[in-house]
Amino acid sequence: MVVEEGVDLLKVILLDNIKALGKKGEIKEVAEGYARNFLLPKKMAIEATPGNIKKLNEEKARIKQKEMAEEGEARKLAERLNGLVLTFTAKAGEGGKLFGSITSKEICEELFKKTQIELDKKKLDLADSSLKALGRHEVTAYLYKGVTAKFIVEVVTAE
Repeated sequence: MVVEEGVDLLKVILLDNIKALGKKGEIKEVAEGYARNFLLPKKMAIEATPGNIKKLNEEKARIKQKEMAEEGEARKLAERLNGLVLTFTAKAGEGGKLFGSITSKEICEELFKKTQIELDKKKLDLADSSLKALGRHEVTAYLYKGVTAKFIVEVVTAE
């Protein structure tokens, strides 16, 4: 944003992402008229007073602490999941092709039965949306930013 000379500036804390200005939580200097007539009335920003800056910093620290706790929980979960083997029994035709398939929903249900770990089916990475052949299949679970776990789904034939 280009500001003309002689224009009074006001520091504001952005409450939303604003295209061509900045992201939520950033402190920006903008023309006073822009702030008073647009940003502040639309609650897109608040004035960057010492009290508001302190609140912003406290909020950022609280969010950071929460993210660290969530990442720690995800890492513990990954340790429990890594190397786990889930076995499914299914009917198969010639060449090991299943009649039907094993879906991510079924994998999550079996995982919960076996380990009491509740996982969203969208966090599982299957080559297809389901498993359609006998054998061992490696499944990746995306638990948190940068935290994954790999476990095995073994599909055996029903005798």
